[in-house]
Amino acid sequence: MVERQLRARGIGDECVLRAMGEVPRHLFVPEDAVKDAYRDGALRIGEGQTISQPWIVAAMASLLELEGDETVLEVGTGSGYAAAVLSRCCHDVITIERHGSLAERSRQVLAELGYDNVEVRVGDGSRGAADRAPFGGISVTATAMSEPPPALLEQLAPGAALVCPVNVGGEERLTRFRDGEVEPIVAVRFVPLIESEGGAGTAS
Repeated sequence: MVERQLRARGIGDECVLRAMGEVPRHLFVPEDAVKDAYRDGALRIGEGQTISQPWIVAAMASLLELEGDETVLEVGTGSGYAAAVLSRCCHDVITIERHGSLAERSRQVLAELGYDNVEVRVGDGSRGAADRAPFGGISVTATAMSEPPPALLEQLAPGAALVCPVNVGGEERLTRFRDGEVEPIVAVRFVPLIESEGGAGTAS
């Protein structure tokens, strides 16, 4: 997977490549999907959510350009796989999931595998986690309309990147936001980013 799907397609961040080679992706997917865990595609994990294809996970982590000492925020925990990958390239990860069932399963898997620098929260990730800001990187795994939620941009440390798919004119593109600059990267398709009224990215 690392050589054929990632390095051969332009992923050059050695920390991310090493993490992708070490994190057992098959343990983060439903039992009936284990045989397809490493294929080049997304897989359903329940609650209408998916685990992104390996290249997307690697690309989003690489675009953050982490140095290893950052606290990173992830919006949309899903299976917990991307958080595990990120955790190998930064100091710690705060990841927020709307669906309690997915958050609990991710929390269990991450704990069983020893990813003790990942904190899984349940809530509205679009509000971020102000109690742990500023973040040295933010990864959003759902598509925002036009631009990322303002709260996330406000919680980004100077010089840090926020990577998020955005829908502009009906076209979804993975986009990097950093210091006021907007850099479209590649066309993608994610589930929509949903902002819940009265929601909060609080631990539970």
